[in-house]
Amino acid sequence: MPARRFPAGARAHTELRFPAVWKPEPAPLVALVLLSLVAACERGADAPPPADPLPTAQATFVGGQACAGCHAEQVSSWAGSHHDAAMQPAGPDTVLGDFANAELTYNAVTSTFFERDAAYWIRTDGPDGTLEEYRVTHAFGVEPLQQYLLEFPDGRRQASSIAWDTRPAEQGGQRWFHLYPDGAIDHEDPLHWTGTFQNWNTMCAECHSTNLEKNFSVEAQAFDTTWSSMDVDCEACHGPGSAHVAAPNDESLALPAMARAWIMNEATGIAARSPALESTAELEVCAQCHSRRAQLSDAFVPGQALFDGYRPALLDEGLYHADGQILDEVYVYGSFVQSAMHAAGVTCSDCHDPHSTRLRADADSICGTCHLPSAFATPEHHNHPGSDVPGCIDCHMRSETYMVIDPRRDHSFRVPRPDLSVRLGVPNACNDCHGDEPAAWAAEQVAGWFPEGRHTEFHYGEAIAAGRAWQADRVALLERVVTDSAMPAIVRATAVSLLGAQVDDAVLDVVGFALLDDDPLVQLAALDVAARFPADLRIDHAQRFLDAPHRALRIAAARGLAALRPRLGARRQQDLDAALEEYVAAQAFNADRAEGHYNLGSLHDELGRPADAEQSYLAAIEREPAFAASYVNLADIYRRTGREDEAQELLTDAMAAIPADAGLPFALGLSLVRSDREAEALEFIERAAELAPQEPYYAYALGVGLYSAGEQQNALALLGEAHERFPGYRDILFALVTMHRDTGSIDEALQYTRRMLELSAADADARALLGELQSLARQ
Repeated sequence: MPARRFPAGARAHTELRFPAVWKPEPAPLVALVLLSLVAACERGADAPPPADPLPTAQATFVGGQACAGCHAEQVSSWAGSHHDAAMQPAGPDTVLGDFANAELTYNAVTSTFFERDAAYWIRTDGPDGTLEEYRVTHAFGVEPLQQYLLEFPDGRRQASSIAWDTRPAEQGGQRWFHLYPDGAIDHEDPLHWTGTFQNWNTMCAECHSTNLEKNFSVEAQAFDTTWSSMDVDCEACHGPGSAHVAAPNDESLALPAMARAWIMNEATGIAARSPALESTAELEVCAQCHSRRAQLSDAFVPGQALFDGYRPALLDEGLYHADGQILDEVYVYGSFVQSAMHAAGVTCSDCHDPHSTRLRADADSICGTCHLPSAFATPEHHNHPGSDVPGCIDCHMRSETYMVIDPRRDHSFRVPRPDLSVRLGVPNACNDCHGDEPAAWAAEQVAGWFPEGRHTEFHYGEAIAAGRAWQADRVALLERVVTDSAMPAIVRATAVSLLGAQVDDAVLDVVGFALLDDDPLVQLAALDVAARFPADLRIDHAQRFLDAPHRALRIAAARGLAALRPRLGARRQQDLDAALEEYVAAQAFNADRAEGHYNLGSLHDELGRPADAEQSYLAAIEREPAFAASYVNLADIYRRTGREDEAQELLTDAMAAIPADAGLPFALGLSLVRSDREAEALEFIERAAELAPQEPYYAYALGVGLYSAGEQQNALALLGEAHERFPGYRDILFALVTMHRDTGSIDEALQYTRRMLELSAADADARALLGELQSLARQ
């Protein structure tokens, strides 16, 4: 498996979101640390409402062993499960790897696994590249691989990137292997096992133990991480149990057993839930860990609403394919909430036993409880006559393999769409088996079986692909998704987020509509975009969220309104102050990562505290030297405080250490422009455009730079080509219009102006330019 740049070695669940393009002028960027079953019938009925926070007594965690007396059957089922084995002390009964002086050589480093003094040890390259011996404190996971945690003096535990393959030897297992087999990860790489991305305390611990408190001290730069149970036991899902143990008849748990009754409709062959699912509480408990998300606090307990402690990731590029299929390691939730199953009221425990974590039956039997086999397990449905018939999940739950040997199923339960593979380049289940045939062949077969099938209908993947690729029709397609209440909320939220890349009058209206959505994920995406609105509109749209019921919404609104406090009324100022305290607390909670310090720096800077901002950016760099955004914004602080030379020195050093980041040479190029060193500046802006060819802003900036340097024809040629690649990017069109106008090419300028108006008929600048150019053309 090609090594992914998100850490595969530690099972990280946190998605930390920050801008893809760093634009240091006119103001430093803000990075939000918030924010890691289009099925056999695509989404129809609305999904159940999000869970409301459940009332909880002032209970404490007592450990899962306290449950065994009354719940022996459930505890027996849980014993030995993946949850039970999520993290275990290293010992003969838990360590599965070969520690009999076994060796593995990777990237010219030979690691040795051995026993000494009744303990397990690994000799491998440490943070400075030299071989060191590390004692194994815990075994991490059990199937199909097991990792090992190694202890450091500052309270860190690091997950070794060399794991043990626990599969049988005949399946290729019983061996040591590196989690980045195709890479060359050394001690200077951020993905090295001693770095932040493989840090157990930050990336893994919360979802492998119960009542985990990270306890990172900024002053000591150390962890004092604690838990009530080392593994994932009863209270990880049901919440603290002391009150229930003391008065089991009076105090209920956060997640009581859920009735499951499905009534088959013999006419359609599809069952319906009875009674209808009234809450997504169970799903939100599972989503604490089985989602790619940012964590806001570890004070969250099961039973509270998901958005009080977390912010799930959207269908972002790099995480999901354009049609919503899983790409990176995203942990189920984001795919499942796209599904018709979720919309119909299916929840996790319908298919999975929550205590053993195993499927309740074999896959086809589970599907058959809601999808009548006589209607669906037939050649007329699957079109595979004979005995070699794929199972339900082979067609409707494609898998992707992570951590080299761990295949995970896509839980969107989608109908195979090879036609989307042809148009959008996404995978499909048909060609997983028929790999020797092109996607067009598979699309033709499916269209022949189902002439009026889904290939004749619009799919939201077309809008997401258009948004990502800056197609000319991106706004219209994304608006179609946002305003369609039948679309899954995560899809609508993703469309809103993509619209935010270029805000104009049309986008203002669509985002305003999205802020009225009932789903918090859509509201969060809209609040992010609203933070770029003009001040009056921002206040109008965002202030009501300052006292929203979910913490994620409150702090998103507060971050967007922070600099506008004097313009709020007295009551809203109080709400803002309280929400900003929550925002700052979330960043302090994440201060073991560079993003926490970076976000605080951005807040300080926006509030006119450059000295505090500078210290926060320096802290971010100290914590994670490879976090490029901190250098860019720190350099901007230097610029605005009269230290341009320091800014250039900082960016030059950062480029040497992080050569693949496009934002650094771009920022340096801008700094050189300010120093009247245009020729050198263009070299670095061009380097940025080469490093990030998918980002239209860099091509736009390079074209403007060339034009300013007198290279008019080169600028026009470059921008013309960039427009062909990014026809929906307005700034490139605006530059082409004004440059052609200023060089006397009025016909070309008119042509590009009309294209601007095709993007947005309400574009006031384009309409003004059109009038001006038509007047010039008549002269």
